[in-house]
Amino acid sequence: MINEAIILAGGFGTRLTNVTDVPKPMAPINDIPFLEYLLNYLSSFKITTIHLAVGYKHEVIQAYFGNQFKDCQLNYVVEDTPLGTGGAIKKALAGVKSEEVLVLNGDTFFQVDFNQIEKFHHSHSADATLALKPMENFDRYGTVRLDNDGRISDFLEKKFCNKGIINGGVYLIKSKLFENMDLPKQFSIESDFFEQQYMEKQIMGYISTAYFVDIGIPADYAKAQVELPGLLS
Repeated sequence: MINEAIILAGGFGTRLTNVTDVPKPMAPINDIPFLEYLLNYLSSFKITTIHLAVGYKHEVIQAYFGNQFKDCQLNYVVEDTPLGTGGAIKKALAGVKSEEVLVLNGDTFFQVDFNQIEKFHHSHSADATLALKPMENFDRYGTVRLDNDGRISDFLEKKFCNKGIINGGVYLIKSKLFENMDLPKQFSIESDFFEQQYMEKQIMGYISTAYFVDIGIPADYAKAQVELPGLLS
């Protein structure tokens, strides 16, 4: 059973500056911070400890949520300087006690069944499992290719695609994933780790057609205002 999660909540929200001036995970969705939807969803799976990797205006997040959300303990891992997604995860992993941990992007909601991704992860003895979302007619995301066993075989750059599967920003990883690796303090887990290590490590892709929204641009932020409250009510 998964007990711990890391949420990458250090985003600046530069593309949302005309909409909101708070940290991107705190952007209000129907008057409730987006991050609260993520915390609620994690809580529904009995996650007991959530490590919030925070940076920009982190005081706003800490003042709002404190150190407890329902039955979840909240730990804050503060970036004094931007560490990138990989650097932030690496810093947060220092406080993780479990053998595995969920990682979520703080500006994306992907309604993946965490119990199912855990079963898939264990059945393939994975080092990391990425939740993948099938999409149509898109150009905002790079795509992922899988072999017949569900192992990631390639990452393709952003371009217009009629159909493809994208990285949905939810990962289940071994807490010792970066152990004995010479990694810089600041790095991207996507481009500097997954895209470099998929041949060496067992990095699997779990495909889910569940609801997905990325609030990183105003159009999808507006869409979330309508869809997300009804989805979780």
